[in-house]
Amino acid sequence: MPPGSVKRADLLHPAEVARLGGLEVTTAGIVEGFLAGEHRSPRRGFSVEFAEHRQYQPGDEPRYVDWKLLGRTDRLYVKQFEEETNLRAMLVLDASASMAWRGSAERLTKLDYAARLLAALSLVLLRQRDAAGLVTFDDAVQQVT
Repeated sequence: MPPGSVKRADLLHPAEVARLGGLEVTTAGIVEGFLAGEHRSPRRGFSVEFAEHRQYQPGDEPRYVDWKLLGRTDRLYVKQFEEETNLRAMLVLDASASMAWRGSAERLTKLDYAARLLAALSLVLLRQRDAAGLVTFDDAVQQVT
């Protein structure tokens, strides 16, 4: 392997991994996901963050009835909360010939830098229970994982 190139095992040095500890990926909008996570979902659920009331329907759990609101309105309402979900991110890596450029022999290639960046981003996503996939391409899509 040429000097300065990155092996899979050392994409991220332990010190670099430690520096990623305080980072998180957030979304500006609403995310559709399947698993519980840290991003706002368009669905209503029963978590911590109150969203709104809706009228009681047969089959609703009595523990979510807002008894104080019943006392004021003589109608049954249940509390609804924001549901949080996971983010599914597809990361894209350009593996074309132009990514082999390194400037000088002791420097990493653009591909090596990009691989490190995507490894770091993947780690941040996985730590917050999000899903990360990878698409590599040159002239065409080469691999989807």
